[in-house]
Amino acid sequence: MPKTTPRRRKHCFYHTRRVRKKLQRWSPYITLGCIILAGSIFLWLSNNNTTPTTSPSIQTSSSSSYSIVGNPSINANFINRVLKQYHSPAQGTGQALYNQGVAYHIDPAYALAFFFEESTFGTQGIAKVTHSLGNIRATSGYASYHGYRTYKSWNEGFQDWYRLMAHQYVDAWGLKTVAAIIPVYAPDTDSNNEAAYIHTVEVAVDSWRQGNIEV
Repeated sequence: MPKTTPRRRKHCFYHTRRVRKKLQRWSPYITLGCIILAGSIFLWLSNNNTTPTTSPSIQTSSSSSYSIVGNPSINANFINRVLKQYHSPAQGTGQALYNQGVAYHIDPAYALAFFFEESTFGTQGIAKVTHSLGNIRATSGYASYHGYRTYKSWNEGFQDWYRLMAHQYVDAWGLKTVAAIIPVYAPDTDSNNEAAYIHTVEVAVDSWRQGNIEV
């Protein structure tokens, strides 16, 4: 006759205890295996992770590095070659433009670039009359022509531009880079294009530093 009384739990308890003993015996190996597996997963993730570990740096305009302050990056002979190439009425004044840059500690490459942007080296606009490198607005104490400072010679015009940059923009206002100077020197509100002006000056300076005569 089949038994209807439930079996005692002693056998189940014994079985459980036996399994537990086996687990205790194998636990060091199981633990070691888990550690090895976890380490392998970590190494795989590290080698295949494409997410930057640090926040990406904010891209800033290269303009921040174009400081007009510094030693000459082009020489007087090169300046003369540029002026001659563009048929400038200021041909032969390369030494004067260079010397003034040294005197005011402003790289003459930038003076030449402003000259290029303002009047294509004196071949266009009011500069043909005023001998002005930078078409500077007339102020008290200066001879003027149609609202702009006018000079007796190109050398005089060069010196005034350097003096304005060194004393007013650099020393007084702390503006040293092309990107900082142009919005004050030739603002959009005065019928200029600041971005285009900055671009022209920087491209010209880079081109001349690489030895190219034409921009």
